[in-house]
Amino acid sequence: MSSLIDASTKIRVSSTLNRDTKSYGKQYLTDGSVETCWNSEQGSPQSISLEFGSPVSVSFLNLMFQGGFAGKECELMGVSVNEEWESIMEFYPDDTNALQQFPMPSEKKPQSWKKMRIVFKNSTDFYGRVVIYTLDLVGTLQP
Repeated sequence: MSSLIDASTKIRVSSTLNRDTKSYGKQYLTDGSVETCWNSEQGSPQSISLEFGSPVSVSFLNLMFQGGFAGKECELMGVSVNEEWESIMEFYPDDTNALQQFPMPSEKKPQSWKKMRIVFKNSTDFYGRVVIYTLDLVGTLQP
């Protein structure tokens, strides 16, 4: 298993704080630095969408939030061969700065996904902002 996010992965975010993509843009989700982050604008829900270069099988979702700006009620969604969005799992992160790992439900692990979306239905921040330092999906590429 390895990281499924590479140069061919297209990432879109629902918003960026003050539209300041140089300071808080989506590129910082996967740059490997704990000094940089994606920071959403205020308001709920917020989301991160990923489109893979080839189908993937996901084992784990890894996220590192800034404490006080974590997703509270979250949902991972995906598009498989049927070309329709479906719910994969709901998850509830801790309001902490630590790297958190969310395992895929066993019945969803063998599936191949073309796209995924992480929806932050609400946030621990009063204004609904989400701050993420690390985003990774771990699993295997499918043929």
